[in-house]
Amino acid sequence: MTLTLEPTAEAPALVSQPAEAGAPEVQHHDILLINYSGELEKVWATMLLASTAGAMGLQCKVFVTFWGLQNFVKDSRRITGKNWMQKMMSFMQRPGISHRKLSKMNFLGMGPWMMGQLAKQQKNASPRELLEIAQSMGVEFIPCQMTMDMFGLNPDDLIEGMAEPVGAATVLGLMSEGWSPLFI
Repeated sequence: MTLTLEPTAEAPALVSQPAEAGAPEVQHHDILLINYSGELEKVWATMLLASTAGAMGLQCKVFVTFWGLQNFVKDSRRITGKNWMQKMMSFMQRPGISHRKLSKMNFLGMGPWMMGQLAKQQKNASPRELLEIAQSMGVEFIPCQMTMDMFGLNPDDLIEGMAEPVGAATVLGLMSEGWSPLFI
């Protein structure tokens, strides 16, 4: 039996169909997204892949590290950190999923605004909406403990629904157990 995705007006649905004679059965792997970038287009791609995996019924975890962790800080937190360097870094790169910049064509914030307008015109979900969809479908978002320590973040700084922080050994353990990694 193979699984194919049949799109509907509401959302994709996972549908079973008989396998063609002699066709190999499709092997589904657990998905491990590693989000280490805080740039808008990469955040969007991460959330799109995570929510799609959830919609397809695939097991998906997203490990967030370095600048990727800034996406999961509450938008209401303007300055984070415990010492002056950590606070200065959060001031220079405002945390929160609603405050992402583009890697190219940022134009003092005009680029992200234009991307948002284009997404609305095409009726595409924003990164925040995709994050909420992914979380509602059981996608697990896991913060990096080392990055939290380095940036002076504590669990109260992060959005609701985050898993317990883990280290690199946990992520490597998932990969050795067969989770398919994708770095974004």
